[in-house]
Amino acid sequence: MSDLSPSSLTSDIEKNTPGLRLLVLSNGHGEDIIAVRILQELQQQPNPPEVFALPLVGQGYAYHGLDIRLIGSVRTMPSGGFIYMDGRQFVRDVQGGLLQLTASQMNSIRHWVNTQKKSGHKIAILAVGDIVPLIFARLSGANYGFVGTAKSEYYVRDDVNFLKRKKKGAWWESFSGSIYHPWERWLMSQQRCKAVFPRDSLTAEILKKWAIPAFDLGNPMMDALEPTISRPRFYGAHIEKQELARPLVVTLLPGSRPPEAYANWQQMMIAVSALMALWEEEKFVGYSSQTLVFLGAIAPSLHFDSIRLILESQGWQPHAQPPIKIPDKDCLTFKQKNAFFILSQNAYNDCLDQGDLAIAMAGTATEQFVGLGKPAITIPGHGPQFTYAFAEAQSRHLGSSVILVEEPAEVAKVVKSLFANPDKLQAIAENGLRRMGKPGAAKRIAEYLMELLWNKD
Repeated sequence: MSDLSPSSLTSDIEKNTPGLRLLVLSNGHGEDIIAVRILQELQQQPNPPEVFALPLVGQGYAYHGLDIRLIGSVRTMPSGGFIYMDGRQFVRDVQGGLLQLTASQMNSIRHWVNTQKKSGHKIAILAVGDIVPLIFARLSGANYGFVGTAKSEYYVRDDVNFLKRKKKGAWWESFSGSIYHPWERWLMSQQRCKAVFPRDSLTAEILKKWAIPAFDLGNPMMDALEPTISRPRFYGAHIEKQELARPLVVTLLPGSRPPEAYANWQQMMIAVSALMALWEEEKFVGYSSQTLVFLGAIAPSLHFDSIRLILESQGWQPHAQPPIKIPDKDCLTFKQKNAFFILSQNAYNDCLDQGDLAIAMAGTATEQFVGLGKPAITIPGHGPQFTYAFAEAQSRHLGSSVILVEEPAEVAKVVKSLFANPDKLQAIAENGLRRMGKPGAAKRIAEYLMELLWNKD
């Protein structure tokens, strides 16, 4: 796959007979992945459209596996797409050519739309992410849909009322009655905006108050998370005695962005040491196992040996066999006293499924873990992504399923308190499923997009 110049794109398209064409705009690695999940389902539909894409942030690697053509310039900015977290990141991006890149991308979108229309194709645009691709879609002159991945009403309210917040300036987030500001709602209520797919039921319900075509079809983030090896849930309304005798498994989610993830990993090692010490000193309520297992879900974007060296510097010694089944022949196992540590770079879904709880300093991974009905304890880092502001917003978004601590050493006592309260664990399970939704959203969105392409003028 390669970027296409306007001239080569025009000559290539004109060889085809008129048909359906879809252009996908996404602005970040996570958004790219969500877009690809929808496109995979779209390709399974009868008479699917020919798909083009323009990743507005980064290189768009997620599109490579589907052999989708990119229509314009792509470039990784210094911030990696997190300019909203820090004004200094925005300045760095401007210095790195952000404005020129934006102008070039807008020209590419307009050229694609004009070329397709002249060739007689029926077209639509799918914007995935936040207001940036939504603006681009509006300016394109084509019909468009919007998958809103960045915002949820849960950031500012629970299922009943607005959250009471003391933070200065917090009123701004919901001053107009919604997490989506009036200008964003205006973009979503335009005649050419045919469908909006919010990330949860509550957000869809609120948006409908402004005559926005919002459809509650679920969150694609929870799709394709089936484990290779499944096991019974650890907690619930009734905890079985045989479950209490197995190892307690703690999944570690350090994020996927170097070098930030390595700094996060150092912080998490402090939390691990504190939890091990408390595990040896005190008996966790109702728990008979002497074994503690840490499961490191390491993103492919990270240097595996760097993570391993940090672990070994904390006194962990290589061990022959993992204490639990992990479908990754390249995983590494370590041992220290009565605890085991498994590092895996190829079994992400199983790392989520096996964990009873998570120590997390990640965005998407934390949400997915919580969406499986499990608690996550988060520690603020130094960014550019997982700062205190990001972690605090995430804890509001995910509610009781996320426990934000100030310091890594506090994790141990939080874990102990969780297992002393089975009712809270059950409430957390229900909360996570409600806020993140059921699997299958990508297929439902793809089916509606086919209706959008065929039937909407």
